[in-house]
Parts: sequence; C-alpha cells; structure tokens
Amino acid sequence: MSSHFFASPRWRNWGAWVLPCLLLVLAALRPLALPDEGRYAEVGRWMAMSGDWLTPRLDGIPFFHKPPLLYWLEAAAMTVLGATPWVARCVVALHACLMWGLMVVCTRHIAGADVARRAAWMFGSSLAFLIGGQYVNHDMMVATWMGVAIWCFARALMHDAGVHAGWARWGFVACALGVLSKGLIGLLLPGLVLFVWIAYTWQWRKILALPWVSGLLLFAVIALPWFVLAAREHPDMLAYMFGKHQFGRYTATTFNNGRPWWFYGLAITVLMFPWVFVVAADGVQRLRAVALRLSRSEAAHVDAGHVDARWVALCWIWIVAILGFFSIPNSKLIGYALPVMPALAVLGALWWQQHVAPRAWGCWAFVVLVVANLALAVVAQVSAARYTAQRSTVDVAQVLACAAQPDDVVAAVDDYPYDLPFYAQLTHPLEVIQDWDTLRQTAGDNWRRELFEGADFDARAARSLVPMARLQALKQEPRAWVLAPNASPVLNAQSHEGFTLVATGQAWSVFRSSLALERPETAEQKGLRGCKHQGEK
Repeated sequence: MSSHFFASPRWRNWGAWVLPCLLLVLAALRPLALPDEGRYAEVGRWMAMSGDWLTPRLDGIPFFHKPPLLYWLEAAAMTVLGATPWVARCVVALHACLMWGLMVVCTRHIAGADVARRAAWMFGSSLAFLIGGQYVNHDMMVATWMGVAIWCFARALMHDAGVHAGWARWGFVACALGVLSKGLIGLLLPGLVLFVWIAYTWQWRKILALPWVSGLLLFAVIALPWFVLAAREHPDMLAYMFGKHQFGRYTATTFNNGRPWWFYGLAITVLMFPWVFVVAADGVQRLRAVALRLSRSEAAHVDAGHVDARWVALCWIWIVAILGFFSIPNSKLIGYALPVMPALAVLGALWWQQHVAPRAWGCWAFVVLVVANLALAVVAQVSAARYTAQRSTVDVAQVLACAAQPDDVVAAVDDYPYDLPFYAQLTHPLEVIQDWDTLRQTAGDNWRRELFEGADFDARAARSLVPMARLQALKQEPRAWVLAPNASPVLNAQSHEGFTLVATGQAWSVFRSSLALERPETAEQKGLRGCKHQGEK
C-alpha cells in the first residue's frame, strides 16, 4: 500500500462513509443500557405516545433533570420510525456524525485535506465516536453543540476580512441548542474556551464586531420559550433543574460518581486510545519549547507546518479549559470528556502529519492503529451487550407484552425496571411499590429520589408511587402483574404467596395474581414480539 493512498479520493470516501455507517450498525447490536439508556429512551417514547411535548415524563412523572431537546428528537423519530432502541440511538449517533463532519470541514480549512482525513480517522475510529456516539444520553448532544459553537465563533473571529457575521450567528444558534441539550454548560463552556482563547491571542477588538443583537435574538428565540412555558406549568422547575441538578451537582459532594481529580486523564485515554499518546507527545514537545525559550523560528516549527498558531492554541485551550472545569466537582462521568474529542483529533493529526507521515513506515503504522482501534470498538460493543443483557428486562418484557392487556395493572417492587415500559410498550404508568414515606427521609441520589422528587410537580402522576400495602391488595386483583428482581427479598421464585410465577428472566421475574383468569390474545397483542416469541415455544 502506497502512502499516496491516504491522499486519494478512495481513502477520502471511505473516511466519509464507512465510519458513520459502522456507528449506525453498532447502534443496533445491543439492548438498552441501564439506567441511562432505559431512562432517556423511555422519556422520548412517552412523549411521542402521550403527545405532551412540554413536560418530559418518566413513568408518567415529570422529569426535569435535563432540558428536552433529546426527548423532542427521540419522540419525533419514534413517531415516524417506531419506538426501538436503534431509533433512540440514531438521535445521538447523528449528533456524533455532525461533530465528526464539522471537525473534518474545519480541519481542512485550517490545515489542509491530508490532516483533515487523518483527524477523521483518528476520531472516527475511537471509542468516543463508535461507542460514546451511540449511547442514549445528553452527553454527546451537548458536546456536539459546544463544538459547533466553538468552531463557528472561531471561524467568525479568524475571518480574513474582519468578523464573519454569518459564522457568528450560527455560533449563537449552537449555544442555544446546547442549552436545550443539557442546560447552562451549553453556553458556559464554549464561552469559557473562547474567552481564554481571545485573551491569549489578543483579539479583544473583534468581540465588539460580533452581531450581538441578531445573535442574542436568535439565541433567545430558540432557547428560552420552553423554559418559560415549562416554568409557567411547573413553577418550581427552574430552581430544581438549575439549582439542584446543575449548580448543586457541581458544588456538592453528596451526589454519586465521586472520582479523583485525575479521572479525566484516564477518561480521554480510554475514549481516544491510542491517539491520545500522539497528542501527549505534541504537548511534551510544546512544554519543552516553552522551557527552552525557543526562538520565533524554532517555535513555528513546533506548530506543525504552516498552520496558524492561533488554531493550535484554540485546540489546546479547548482541552485544558473543559477538562479543568469538569475536574473541579467531586462527581465525574466519562461522558463529560466527550466535548474535547475534536480538539484532540486535530492536534493528533497535526503531530502525526509532521512527525510520522513522512517516514517510510508511517502509512502502515496508521493503518494498523486504525484497524486495531476498530477491532477494539467491536469487542467493547460485544462486551457491553453481554453485560447489559444480564440486567435487562427485555426477556420478561416480551412475555408481558404478549400476555398483559392494555388496561391490566403492572407494578414493580424492590427496584425500578427502567427499560421495561419501553420494551413492553406500556401505555399506562408502571406502579412502583416502595415505602415512600420512609424513603423521602433516607433515600440517597438514586432512582427512588428521582421518582418522588418528580412526583412533587404533579400530584396526579404521583399516584403511581404506591406503598407496600399495595402488594397485598394486588393479590386480590385478577388483572395484576408484578415484576421483581430475581434476588428480591419481597417477591421471588421461592416466596410468592398469592401470586403465580409467570416467567424468570436473567435479572427480573414477572408474577401475576393467582386470581388471574386466562384470556384470549387480542389482535393487537398478536402483532407484538413477545407473542411471536411465545408462539415459537
């Protein structure tokens, strides 16, 4: 294989099509991961089913942890294509493709086609893109819109003839969509990156030339209406979303996912392996240059080729500012590192193009690393699918979808099966049996608090949170189904007086009242996967 292959149209076309297509294929190969994917996919399904596009709901209960853009897009997609895990993941995957595509376009602008193609393969073959890009939550969405905002404002400020108003307006639009994706960080973090970059490159005067009036108007028209309307419907919503779940999570030490300060170093190593080591080599080289006080000509050599040093500075500030911001709070998640992936890919491609590509073995080394990374992504996908299947309710959901009629009572005890309503396509809220009075005083940062805090916004929806006495009452209900974890101390295969064990899955068991009567399947039920599964037996 010749090194000219990487500069060929054939290579470019593969980079443009194979990686996004692989992402979409991988998105169809595993069940919903718990709790996140089950939670967020179900909120979108419920929105599509109920027609309530104002209030995101989980089990019919208001869910105001995050703004609604993910749910809107899921609901729209599910309305057209049906409620499946793949459809829910497509919303996230298409955002990942947007992040990838815009990175390629901008890199071609600042460093040429060869570097752009290398950046495309570096990011596109990473776990960040192939796994993180199909995980149903808000992280990839907000990362995408933050990246779009940074690229657009940077293009606007770096325009040869002064500030480009069009690019800047797209930046304001991206910030608005970032806020609708995950709240204030969609505006705050692009602003932080750009502020530090502008200060470093001394472009203060250009700030005044930005189209502030039209830009802020676009931002307000896109971002604000939902918050205003939702706050009118639920007066305490803004304090709950921004106070408790944004400022509170950032400053408190009581939430889950406590990690050490160096966590994101490990996160980007996993997400961007092995290319992160290329970026590290570039970073070491630049630190040495600073330490040795290189001359202007020597320093220019460090900045790969003829690339404007301001673009390189933007990428480094992008990484350091965002990772530094997320390293401060005690609560840390690997998805919070996703916004820096485009900058890592650009820096890695620049360094590789300058130091490795000219070598005789550079072409083959790049191919080997790309192929190895793709294989790693496939292995990670298979492993994730096996792990998820051990916790999933998809097996018992098939039974329930076939056997339960739409007006039957379906309840859960000892835990909340996030993915069951989605897989069983329930049309009514799942009754959740717990000692809720006690839990309001003792529950930590978990699914129980998630439900009863949401129920405070809607007294009618709160009726689905029922006390333990409800379990005894369901024994006398001939149309009752109860789900319990296989290890439940309350209801299990050995102890289920008053209930009949219907099916035992990998993680959950489904019971029904012993008074239940056998009834024929409806025509609607016969079309469900669960009924097909049953019929094969």
